[in-house]
Amino acid sequence: MLLQATRRSSRDDLPANSEETDSVCGVISSVSGPYAFIFYDAVHQRLYYGRDALGRRSLVTRKGSNGTLIISSVCDDSIHEDWREVEADGLYMLNVKNDVNITKAIPGNPGEIEDSNFVPRHIPWSNLSAEMPCVLLYPFSSLNKSLPDHPQPELSLNSVVVLRLAEHLSQSLSYRVRYVPDHIINSSPDMSHKGAVTVSILFSGGLDCTILARLVHDLLPKGQSIDLLNVAFENPRVVAAAASISKSGLKSDTARPSPYSLCPDRNSGFSSHEELCRVCPGRVWRFVCIDIPYTETLNHRAQVKCLISPHNTEMDISIAYALYFAARGRGTVRDQTTGEVASYTTSARVLLSGLGADELFGGYTRHATAFSRKGHPGLLEELELDFYRLGKRNLGRDDRVISHWGKEARYPYLDESLVSWALALPVWEKCGFKDFTGSVKARSSSGLPTLEPGKKLLRLLAWKLGMTRVAAEKKRAIQFGARTAKMERGKTKGTALID
Repeated sequence: MLLQATRRSSRDDLPANSEETDSVCGVISSVSGPYAFIFYDAVHQRLYYGRDALGRRSLVTRKGSNGTLIISSVCDDSIHEDWREVEADGLYMLNVKNDVNITKAIPGNPGEIEDSNFVPRHIPWSNLSAEMPCVLLYPFSSLNKSLPDHPQPELSLNSVVVLRLAEHLSQSLSYRVRYVPDHIINSSPDMSHKGAVTVSILFSGGLDCTILARLVHDLLPKGQSIDLLNVAFENPRVVAAAASISKSGLKSDTARPSPYSLCPDRNSGFSSHEELCRVCPGRVWRFVCIDIPYTETLNHRAQVKCLISPHNTEMDISIAYALYFAARGRGTVRDQTTGEVASYTTSARVLLSGLGADELFGGYTRHATAFSRKGHPGLLEELELDFYRLGKRNLGRDDRVISHWGKEARYPYLDESLVSWALALPVWEKCGFKDFTGSVKARSSSGLPTLEPGKKLLRLLAWKLGMTRVAAEKKRAIQFGARTAKMERGKTKGTALID
């Protein structure tokens, strides 16, 4: 399509806002789903590159010391400086003929090279009419910032919006799990467990990923196993604290818990796995325990540090550790009949992630904090900020880490149709924060127990799907749930730069 768009004229003297560039914008505007691309129009000597509006695929750039421009999906593992992530804010175009200076020796210093000047033209995403020249249409609607001017009906199991969420999410999942190419299946060298696995789920046992698992059950044949990848780390600080408590309580060494059982995500994972087995009988839910000793974390630190580059904070590497080892998919499984534990590596190359649910439906603690300080206006401000920085903060980094293992992360909550629908919802139909009389802790007339106001719409969906324990699950960041945060020093801040 891009090739056709740039072949409409053979002239090479057209301005940057020519018909060809306009056609390229039209093609990119029509594409849905995750992408990062580089396209060279040799006829008109123009280089186009960019990422989808959410930045779900990685693209980084670097100016070389010899005057070259490098555009890649990952950074060079020998050079970590000067790389920049391509912003997910539109299309970039270099007119190679006019915008790039030819590398040349500096007069008087033949051994030195003059740095080239790359001046890409930026065509931002826009909500303007597609009939205007060189407009890149933004695929999402604007965030609905309307404020309630009177008490709104409380969200309940019978709210229409709960049914609509189930429909949108099921459709999004259908696109992502029902048409996995055949060559992806059975690609794992470990085939000790029979039965093809096409998709696996990054599974902490939390609300977002468990809802995905429950809905995937309705889409895939019942004879097909689904792998739930649950990662837990040996954290020296946490282990030492637990040992101190055991010693003070005069417990024997044999009574000390496994370092992996000290991870909240392992315990919530077991609980949610049990609930899935109860609600969805007949399905083999293979719970893969991915246990990572501290020494193994250290052995892979350099590799993970390289993959997350140009991101370089403690929070970045803490999150990346969990995704890196989960995506590798190597752990142990327990036979549900015999109880025997065996080594296992998932054959799935498609990994489902629950990322995006917190940003869309108000699931972070800071959303509750914003509401308590500034009410609905503060909550809306925080939701907007979180959504629009998704690509900058998370997705490019996560793509580099997960694809290292030849795996593809898919994000059902970030489907274009679902996102546009969620952004258009009034905030009181997404979460349960209230300005008006009535406590959020009060039991509703429907008989529901207390549900946290954050992501209340998702909690109601989980309850409606039969998962009552999951509906009440508290939000927990991945680096704390898997115990990858603050392994060496307890006072390290997430914003601190890594060594």
